[in-house]
Amino acid sequence: MARVLVGVSGGIAAYKAVELVRLATGAGHAVRVVQTPASLQFVGRATFEGVTGAPVLVDEFERDPARGAYPGEPAPSHDPISHLELVRRADVFCVAPASANTLAKLAHGLADNLLTSAALACAAPLVLAPAMNNHMYEHAATQANLDLLRARGATIVDPDTGRLASRGEWGVGRLAEPARILETVEGLLGKAGGPMDGLRVLVTAGGTREPIDSVRYVGNRSSGRMGLALAAEAARRGASVTLVAANVTLPAPAGVRVVEVETAAQLLEAARAEFADAHVLLMAAAVADFRPGQAVDEKISKSGRDGLALALEPTEDVLAALAAARSPGQTLVGFAAEHGEGAVERGRGKLERKGLDAVVVNDISRAEIGFDAADNEVTIVTAASERQVPLGSKETIAAAILDAVESMRVDAPGPKQPARPAARGE
Repeated sequence: MARVLVGVSGGIAAYKAVELVRLATGAGHAVRVVQTPASLQFVGRATFEGVTGAPVLVDEFERDPARGAYPGEPAPSHDPISHLELVRRADVFCVAPASANTLAKLAHGLADNLLTSAALACAAPLVLAPAMNNHMYEHAATQANLDLLRARGATIVDPDTGRLASRGEWGVGRLAEPARILETVEGLLGKAGGPMDGLRVLVTAGGTREPIDSVRYVGNRSSGRMGLALAAEAARRGASVTLVAANVTLPAPAGVRVVEVETAAQLLEAARAEFADAHVLLMAAAVADFRPGQAVDEKISKSGRDGLALALEPTEDVLAALAAARSPGQTLVGFAAEHGEGAVERGRGKLERKGLDAVVVNDISRAEIGFDAADNEVTIVTAASERQVPLGSKETIAAAILDAVESMRVDAPGPKQPARPAARGE
């Protein structure tokens, strides 16, 4: 199993790090812990030492009795610098909780304690699980620091919304559950060497909602299950995945970056912002074809009305707009929810009309594979072939779709990856 280095920064959520370490060791991983001095105010080092069976380090200059070795490993014959040897051996470095102060230091390259020094010296994947007061989390400085860390390759395990440490406080900033953090860590451990390692995959999921007034909307019945399954499978195969989720209430897969949207216009804006950097687009979201021509900012009263007439206008075709801006080496997969006879033919028309590499067609007239069903049955249509994927779980269908994507990328002429644009701020 893997060598996991856990960094614990100061905050009341430090007690949850004990459960994270317990789960990680229970899963067979060798775990070492480094703490900031502030974290000792919440959990002592003896607690982590008891769970891991290894020394816990706090100060940059203290000697490591294990000489950088992880549980089950022989200690080196020399006495190395503690933070350099710990991170050299680590397969992943997970900071949980990551306080606002620690995030700021990591974003700006400060190294004033053992944890931040270890992070700068670490070449392994970095996982950050923020935890703090909701006002601190939502502050523009914290959000800018998180954006910068993401751009540099860190994986952020977004905090939950719920009861916070101070009495009566409720909001976003609650440390993610330890099981979810460990799932993210293990997802990253499985990425290296996967068939999609190094690829950036953009997935859209869910259904857009177009407002009528401040309460009502025009929408559809898409749950986002298919898009979530695709995002999870792409991440499992080693891809760096961004999920643009339109009104999805189901939990996002571990290790996937999520951008939440509501309307078709917002989905287009978010997808455009990510598309140039993507190698693969999986357009699974159900985007509204029409929206009310003029939404009302207040609730339309029923009182005194015999009815309500809506004038609808077309939304912009998100997939067509992205396809028009594609670069060499990008692979575009569309989805067509069709009803009844002629579904595959209509899907092929969409393939040709929008200039896609593949269209995944499913017949929503069948109740067992319609919206929000656990199973699906699809036909993957390309310019050269049609492949029917029999009834199965959406996870199985996602695997078949990504098998097809991998095959198209191998067989396609020209470059396999678009040129990577400079990271933000470079």
